[in-house]
Amino acid sequence: MPRLRLTIAYVGTHYHGWQIQARKDGEEPPTVQAFVEKAVSHVAGRPTHVQGAGRTDSGVHAEAQTAHCDIPEERSHVRWKLALNTLLPHDIRVLDARLAPDSFDACRSVFRKQYTYSLWLDQFCTPPRLYPFVWACGPLDLKRLDAAIPHLTGVHDFASMQNAGTPHKSTVRTLFSIRRRSGNVLQNDGDCGGSVADVLAGLQEDRKRLDLVFEADGFLKQMVRNLTGLLAACGRGDFDPDDIPALLESRDRRRAPFTAPPQGLTMSSIWYKDEPMPPGWEK
Repeated sequence: MPRLRLTIAYVGTHYHGWQIQARKDGEEPPTVQAFVEKAVSHVAGRPTHVQGAGRTDSGVHAEAQTAHCDIPEERSHVRWKLALNTLLPHDIRVLDARLAPDSFDACRSVFRKQYTYSLWLDQFCTPPRLYPFVWACGPLDLKRLDAAIPHLTGVHDFASMQNAGTPHKSTVRTLFSIRRRSGNVLQNDGDCGGSVADVLAGLQEDRKRLDLVFEADGFLKQMVRNLTGLLAACGRGDFDPDDIPALLESRDRRRAPFTAPPQGLTMSSIWYKDEPMPPGWEK
């Protein structure tokens, strides 16, 4: 049967994560996978399993979740993107749908993943339109945050950054980079397109948003949220960046700071083996 590759974006606010979960009190919690499988099965004309590239927690978003499924030969010429978006809720969209080689596996073929965590540096006043997508952590000392990052990048055993629930054969991962950037609230190529007050308001908002971009060969359960909690604790002065090596060596989650809340996290990019990488990256 032909294999279909999907790229899916969603707002996770109203879903219990990507993966289908067991029924509770006779009802199945709403998940992204459940809605996608229902839509694919309808178009395919038969029950169809959809395999995602990875799980996302309840409330976590995605800009580029990748999934695959096998479809009947006679449905291979269907305009799948259009058909699925007609059936899916407005907060789940198929960005791309194409046939893929039989060997393609959305989960096992992953080479590199990127997650973005969005912080809001004002604890008491978050713009309503951003509220579902940022963690209002309050002010941070960015020099302390920057001092923590080199201790985390590279090859490490991240057992102390993993929450219980999904066992792995190994908790060693390669964290290629952690980059921070100011939020791109104001997009300006020279033409303001608004009043001076609008521009100043945008600049002020830009300074309050901070994105942390994590790239690795894979992530453990809630690893990015735990790394963000650790970096925020360093930025608040509650944890010394120089104590991070000992924390990692301990492999003890109890010694680490809190887990950052889910709403600031987005699965932002996934790269696969034998596919072009961004300029300057080497396999």
